[in-house]
Amino acid sequence: MRPGLLLDRDGVLNLDFGYVGTIDRFVWAPGALDLLVRAHRAALPVAVVTNQAGIARGYYSWPEFAELSRWMLRAVAAAGGQVAAIYGCPYHPDGAPPWNVASDLRKPAPGMLLAAARDLGLDLARSTLIGDQPTDIAAARSAGLARAIRVADHPDPAADLTITDLQAIDDTLLAAIARGDPPC
Repeated sequence: MRPGLLLDRDGVLNLDFGYVGTIDRFVWAPGALDLLVRAHRAALPVAVVTNQAGIARGYYSWPEFAELSRWMLRAVAAAGGQVAAIYGCPYHPDGAPPWNVASDLRKPAPGMLLAAARDLGLDLARSTLIGDQPTDIAAARSAGLARAIRVADHPDPAADLTITDLQAIDDTLLAAIARGDPPC
């Protein structure tokens, strides 16, 4: 078992314009590709864990989400990085059938994080999640992650660290994440 880096997508890896489900609406966030490259160089496995209510609400389809995910994986690889897996939850109680159900995959539930740990051999007690919503931090806490980092414009007392974007993850912090060190 090894530490891993779990990343939310919208608002963390890409700019969040609301329901980003197609390639033409996807814009990498500052520092995102660089962090993915540096994580790969540090042999830190990365998984994306993302709620995708836009599918349940009919803004885009699961095949469009899958196409965007494959495009992301190619872009990251072309930059010299690697994402081991992308987990998406299409369910939302206010969505349309068949997606209008409660799911333990939908953050703040820990289902996607637990699936990533199982599939990738991650030790969640030594892993880090970076997200932009309180539900991300709650999912990290529920799954027993060592560190939860929030991307936000204001401090979040529930997070171990609050940053404005991924450019704030310097090499020292990334090395601590890769070793699975607990937060200071």
